[in-house]
Amino acid sequence: MRGLPDRMFIGAEKRLDVGFHAAQARLGYLARGGLLRRASHDAYGEWETRLARLSPLTAAPATPKLAAVRFRDMVTQADSVLWAMRWEAIDPDGVLIPALDADIRLTPAEEQTTMLAVSGAYRPPLGRMGTRMDRASLHPLAQATIQAFTNHIGTAIAPSAALL
Repeated sequence: MRGLPDRMFIGAEKRLDVGFHAAQARLGYLARGGLLRRASHDAYGEWETRLARLSPLTAAPATPKLAAVRFRDMVTQADSVLWAMRWEAIDPDGVLIPALDADIRLTPAEEQTTMLAVSGAYRPPLGRMGTRMDRASLHPLAQATIQAFTNHIGTAIAPSAALL
């Protein structure tokens, strides 16, 4: 393992028009029903589409596939709720590529407002060459993917937020 220079950090936030305790209860209920897995697969599918648009001749057949989505149990603190997650992908040859490790966090913002934040880190494949490629073109796709994931979760917790 090379250390932090090879790690790429991503994150997204969304303000939800719902109180903290209601958001916590709703996310817990939705998570048990498979929301986090569905949101992961939906966001990853959006990433694949964006990647194919970036390089339509080469990306589609060589696109990594999301192989596993793992979540730890919810950790509740006085002023926040946290889920740790991991996305693992495989390349077209079936080889596991570096995972995304991230946290999903809810924190109270105001009386009837909650902040949803997703932040994490991944290590691009192909060592330093992959890191340079990622910084040049792929990192914005990863950032858009984590934003899409955050939006999927936020809309499920506070559906009226999508209408604003």
